[in-house]
Amino acid sequence: MIVWQGEETIFAPLNGNVIPIEEVPSPTFSYKLLGDGVAIVPSEGKVVSPVDGRVINIFQSKHAIGLLSSKGLEILIHIGLETVLLNGEGFTVHVKKGEKVKKGDLLLSFDLSLIKKKAASIITPVIITNSEMTENMAPMACEKCVAGQSALLQVTMRKSYLFRIK
Repeated sequence: MIVWQGEETIFAPLNGNVIPIEEVPSPTFSYKLLGDGVAIVPSEGKVVSPVDGRVINIFQSKHAIGLLSSKGLEILIHIGLETVLLNGEGFTVHVKKGEKVKKGDLLLSFDLSLIKKKAASIITPVIITNSEMTENMAPMACEKCVAGQSALLQVTMRKSYLFRIK
């Protein structure tokens, strides 16, 4: 089925403080090599779905998860920096690849104190990885965010962009 997307609001997947993606101390994210977005300094170790959609990727090391929103945005939530080196230690995944999720559903949890001790940073980028389909991406004006409730990004998709829902 082919769908026109329109606009989509991306909600906070974590509780914490919002920072611009350009301030993430990793060139991969600050230079937007994977896509545009924002980052959150988490205040607790729970990640919820920022949209209605489907889980499309769970990294083997459990440090990141990929979602496809019901409107076609691919969203990467990457917990901390250099957390891939933890090989899953301190992470618990609560969903399966291919599973449908609703905004606010628990995706994964992590031991925040362990991440603070063992990783380079707890800063968590939230990235739109298929930003070629976006026309405009506006960060919402919020410093503190509540998981599943605070709007982070307002995204307008290109009107001519179509995608196939599987």
